[in-house]
Amino acid sequence: MKNSVIGRYRRVAYLVSWFPTVTETFILNELRELERLGMRIDVFPLLGRHGYVNHPGTESLVARAHYRRLFAWATFAAQVYWLLRAPGAYLAAWWMALWGNLRSPGFLARAFFVVPKAALFAREMQARGVEHVHAHWATHPALAAMVIQRLTGLTYSFTCHAHDIYVDRTMLREKLEAATFVVTISEFNRQLLGRLYGDAVREKVAVVRCGTDPRMFRPRARRTKLAAVPRLVCVASLRPYKGHPFLLEACRKLKERGRTFRLMLVGDGVERPRLEKLIAEAGLSEEVKLLGSRPHNEVAALVAQADVVVQPSIVASTGQMEGIPVSLMEALASEAPVVATRISAIPELIEHERTGLLVPEQDAGALADAIERLMMDRELATRLGREGRRHVLAHYSLRGNVRSLSELFLELRVPGPLDSPRKLLAAAREVVASSPRAVPTHQEPREPAGVGKRARRGDTRTAPRN
Repeated sequence: MKNSVIGRYRRVAYLVSWFPTVTETFILNELRELERLGMRIDVFPLLGRHGYVNHPGTESLVARAHYRRLFAWATFAAQVYWLLRAPGAYLAAWWMALWGNLRSPGFLARAFFVVPKAALFAREMQARGVEHVHAHWATHPALAAMVIQRLTGLTYSFTCHAHDIYVDRTMLREKLEAATFVVTISEFNRQLLGRLYGDAVREKVAVVRCGTDPRMFRPRARRTKLAAVPRLVCVASLRPYKGHPFLLEACRKLKERGRTFRLMLVGDGVERPRLEKLIAEAGLSEEVKLLGSRPHNEVAALVAQADVVVQPSIVASTGQMEGIPVSLMEALASEAPVVATRISAIPELIEHERTGLLVPEQDAGALADAIERLMMDRELATRLGREGRRHVLAHYSLRGNVRSLSELFLELRVPGPLDSPRKLLAAAREVVASSPRAVPTHQEPREPAGVGKRARRGDTRTAPRN
């Protein structure tokens, strides 16, 4: 991208649920990189901060984020403004949000704070000269973007990742159809949306993968011999779909086989009490350490010291599952040998026997075998690590992928032929064509067992976090 192009689209508003949140460093990195490319980004969190860890480079964006309270004079004044200035659009936005979410109790309840906050943000975006709105997650942020579109006429787009299209799909069709374009992080997701909503929606969706910074996650010193006490590392929030119990069972099996090791669990979450109990019951208190959440630079240092990085993800009973874990990209960028499960879009990143090892989900025995194999075969571990970094540099570079996203924003401002939505989206896909195609796998996109019918009718038993 030439510098003369940067600046045609100066101001983009980002809508998120929480900012910052420790589990979404990929959003923070994306924002920083967009600003490095010359764009002006305004961040509008719907809820505030969550699980705050001071990642390097966070302070500037946090200081400029637009944190607003629901019960405040400014929020009330914004409702009065739109009710007097554009009563039809304002009431239609409320009707859209309430009627559209009627069959999802969780989403319906949240609509009562999303709409007022969106009305307030719409006023502020107008005042700041925002030209386009981009939401992260297809849930509440995308609904807020729809409301802002109704009130101001601003175009919007959104990025969908994982649970926001796997668990509760209430109003997802409407959000997809109203968006100027849609971004998703994997070909798996794009194909799933096409199967659910047809080719017209599929044509709107561009695959722009999350990326990692290879300058932070660098190759570690080559190891020809296994450490006296091999170090296993798992970087994942402590939540059911991350599959930690199966990793602990795999560790128990390794210990029974006489293998010595230390497992470092980086992350925090609702599963921590359960995992602490499982660790004690399995007799793994000396082998397994719960480190909690850690800043990005500390995570990089831990991964650099790992003999094996493990990601035991599963499809949870709610249907929640991974998109593509950024922590796996970071491990590959560090040339760490990786073991992961063969679910969702993970095989687009981890090619079995080339960039890592894949095992079936919920199979502690297969997980233990794969870990042991990498512990014992250091030549294989080195080769997988080396190929993994090459793969990340080619297809999962933060700068390259954020540049593709910035081109999508820039194309919206080009006059002439791109005024046609169909031609705009065709041009957007050509831009993203420089990003990697999906790695062919034998796994077809599938709806999580027992979730498809529930999601289509809008019933949700576990509301998504975002």
